[in-house]
Amino acid sequence: MKTIWPANFAQLAAAVLTCVLLTVGTVRADEIKVVTSATFKPAYLELVPEYERATHDVLVTEYGPSMGATHSAIPMRLNRGEEIDVVIMAAPRLDDLITEGRVRADGRVDLARSNIAMAVKAGAPKPDISTLDALTKTLLAAKSIACSDSDSGVYLTTVLFQKLGIADRIKGKVIKIEATPVGEAVASGNGEIGFQQISELLPVKGIDIVGRLPPGAQRVTFFAAGIPVTARNPIGAKRLIQWLASPAAFAAIHKSGLEPAKSKQSNRQVPQVRSRSRVEFFNGFGAILTR
Repeated sequence: MKTIWPANFAQLAAAVLTCVLLTVGTVRADEIKVVTSATFKPAYLELVPEYERATHDVLVTEYGPSMGATHSAIPMRLNRGEEIDVVIMAAPRLDDLITEGRVRADGRVDLARSNIAMAVKAGAPKPDISTLDALTKTLLAAKSIACSDSDSGVYLTTVLFQKLGIADRIKGKVIKIEATPVGEAVASGNGEIGFQQISELLPVKGIDIVGRLPPGAQRVTFFAAGIPVTARNPIGAKRLIQWLASPAAFAAIHKSGLEPAKSKQSNRQVPQVRSRSRVEFFNGFGAILTR
């Protein structure tokens, strides 16, 4: 029996083909999900529009601390099997996740170095923290001490306060701030003094930054990027990470209060982002992506 096709079959076929092409285009467009800790957030936010403009990639960004048991913490997200393409966090914590098999070792890149600083409420007297002795006296005199529940706070409460010999004497006035900037607690009066990575304190209104911890108390922390094993777009993730480690990102990193890591990856000759096509932009990464 002869099959009779409907008169509008050609139109129907064209419509189906259009849908298929649109779907393929959507799949091929690079959407990269990034979860970054607050330390690298200011630099990252300044760099996102530049990267998206040049590459036409879409960066879907969320935030979470490098450690801790809060719902948004990066380790907790990965424990739940959340699909994330790039994580940016304290390097020691990232290395833990690599050891646990949750992040790929081959995608790890250092991005920046960070120092811990102290802040007080805007207009309040600025205590002396220029030396270890001065810092110790300031800590003993403070009515309350706000610390992060992430990397800097863990260092203060488990290492520095013991080193200064005052851990037991100040234990009752140390306030752990979970998943929110320490600076906000200081600005609201919930902490007389507060400590956190300097790039996390700088954007907070209502506080004055007293200064960085003195020599002997300071701990420089590297912040690094990695690709979780749950990544749906590891190729796009690698391109983004290499660019964030390149000289193209240095100005934004400096502006945020951090220092570029100046790792081997970031010293490679990676082109600056300009108004170029997606193909032209990624051609500049060919040497990196084949290494």
